[in-house]
Formats: sequence, C-alpha cells, structure tokens
Amino acid sequence: MLRYLTAGESHGPGLIVIVEGVPAGLPVSEEYVARQLARRQRGYGSGGRMKIEKDRAAIRGGVRHGMTLGSPVSMWIENLDFANWTEAMSIAPAPEGADRKVHTHVVPGHADFPGALKYAHHDLRNVLERASARETTARVAAAAIARRLCEEIGIEVHAHVASIGDAVAERQGRSLPDWDAVDESEVRAATDEADHAFKQRIDQAKANRTTVGGVMEVVATGVPVGLGSHVQWDRKLDGRLAQAMMSINAVKGVEIGSGFANTRLPGREVHDVIVPDPDDPRRFRHLSNHAGGIEGGMTNGEPVIVRVAVKPIATMTKPLPSVDINTGEVVEAAYHRSDVCQVPRACPIGEAMMALTLADALLEKFGGDSMAEIGRNYRAYIASLARFGNPNNPVTP
Repeated sequence: MLRYLTAGESHGPGLIVIVEGVPAGLPVSEEYVARQLARRQRGYGSGGRMKIEKDRAAIRGGVRHGMTLGSPVSMWIENLDFANWTEAMSIAPAPEGADRKVHTHVVPGHADFPGALKYAHHDLRNVLERASARETTARVAAAAIARRLCEEIGIEVHAHVASIGDAVAERQGRSLPDWDAVDESEVRAATDEADHAFKQRIDQAKANRTTVGGVMEVVATGVPVGLGSHVQWDRKLDGRLAQAMMSINAVKGVEIGSGFANTRLPGREVHDVIVPDPDDPRRFRHLSNHAGGIEGGMTNGEPVIVRVAVKPIATMTKPLPSVDINTGEVVEAAYHRSDVCQVPRACPIGEAMMALTLADALLEKFGGDSMAEIGRNYRAYIASLARFGNPNNPVTP
C-alpha cells in the first residue's frame, strides 16, 4: 500500500512530505522531483506568489545513492515567502505588538467559515493557511515518487485544460493531445485555438476583477487491465480516483470518461464494443473509450480518462459582501493574493492524484518489496493474458 502525509502551512517555514510503501530499488532524484514542482508553478493567470517561490524538495530520508531503500521517503520544501511572515507565522508565541496578520472577514466559498466554527478559531488565518492550495506542492512532490513507479511499468500520466469558463476545447475523438505542445502552452491547451480562447476568458475575468474556473482532463496511458476490483465498494478504482480528484482545492465535480455526456445518449452509443486483437497484450481491444478505461471498478486496458471541474477561486480583487466571524457585522470579504484562474496550474496536481492512485493500485496488484520483484510479477501477469482469446490455445475452466 502506498500512502503519503503532508504537513505545513502556506506561509509557514515550509512543507513536509512522507511517502510510505515505496519499494526498494526505484531510481529517484531531487532533480526529477524539482521538474514536477516547476510544472505546477507555471500557468497563465497565476498570482504573485509564484514569483516568490522556487520550489525544490530536499530528500531527507528513504533514498541512498539515487535508489529508494524500501523505507519511508521524506522531503522538505522551504517556503521562501516565510521571510515576510516570521512574526505572523511564528512557532513561538508572538511578542507584544507583533504583526499577527489576523483575519476575521469571511471569504464566501472558502474553507475559512466552516473551519472557524468547527475548530473554534477566532482568527481565520488558522484555517486558511492549511486550506490554501500551497499544500498541493507537497502532493506533487509525493506524486513524483509515484510517477517514477508508474513509469517503470510503462504508465504515463498527462493533463490538459478542456475548458475555461464558457470556452470549450473541441474533442479530438479518441486521439490524445500532443503532450509536448500542451506543456508549451501557458494555459495547457491542446490546440492554438483553445490557447487563444482560454487566455481571452482569463483576461476578461481579470479586467472584471473576478475569477474564472474550468475543466481539466487527466489521462493515463499504458495502464494494464485489472487494476482495482469489483468485489468491494472501496476497492473500485473509479471511486478511488474520484475521491482523490475531489480532494484537490476548488474541485467540485469529477467524471470518468464521457460520464455526463453518456447520460444523454442511448446505450448503443455509450458502451464500448470489444473485438479480438492478437496484437494487443489483452488479445482484445475496444472500438471506443466512453468508459474512460474503467469498467466495474477495474481498468480495462484502455487509457484512463478523468475530467475534473474546478470552480473559480474564492478570493477576488473586487470582494463579495460578507461577515465578520467574531462580531457578525456585515463587511467586505477579505482579499488574499491569489490566481485569477488556477485551472492550468491544477493540471499537474490532477496528474499527481492520478499517479498516486495508480501507483497504490499497482502495488496492490503486483506488490513486492523491491522493484525487481514487482517487475517479475508484472511480466508474469501480462504473459498470462495471452491465454485468453486465443483460438489455438483456448482457456478451459
């Protein structure tokens, strides 16, 4: 089982990451993790924080001479902005007269209102510091380890922006985007037309002093058939992916494959027909992929496709009317430095959650204490699939 924990606040000294369950013998480097963190920091419509932070994860344990040891991998990510918050985010009691940067004006749509009531906080900063999307930096670092594990099996994970506001990119049928071109786009668009339209919507939102959301599509290719299970509700892979994606800040909807569009079509146009294919490791293939690579809670060997709805950020330069959490007075909502649109920057986070979920499912299916053992188990399983759908060597009960 692969699991991870993160700790730290948005403007505190830094973020701590612990990843447990990583097999021994997996090649890992700080440079590889840094490349994934850098991808999270790019994006049209980003706020000023990204001009301050130059994220890099220092590996503190679990790796020796470039290889994982089988023990927990720990990482430390320094918050450079902490230099401006040493009094407000001091671990020790702040001296008298210190600038504590107390917040009492609620931001509609943020975690600060329910968090303050739940934990009996009279300073909303105690909630918003941890509820901030800064925490996803630690997740991307954890997922870099998971991504390396997926790559060893041949799985690649990518994401692109499918829409910003009412600007929607045209679907390309079953063909997948040019991922190198997506990485070059500031809005992670798959086409030049979508790139232009998305930037227009972000510029409009900025001019109107508001924010804008959208949809990202996360795709995993090279996923073997049979990850997840149908036998219990909590082992279904689509359910695990949905929970992982919903845990991302500002995410309010998840669909697998053509989930919502499928509800408007008759069954004949929804279900993916299977045909024999001796060149496929499964001995079969699907003529379409409306199911998004998952049927009955299990991967079916097609690309796993998850579409994720990201709401507009709650903090705006023209704040909404709100209340003071302590006095009940009607006030203007607080403004915290933030992005105008976070959807492009959310793509690497969506990739992270996909990689973490798939890596956990891989270890569940092919589990071993070392990469050599996992590799043997994986190859034996793939070889066993050749017995199915073979008229010259049929499987008998």
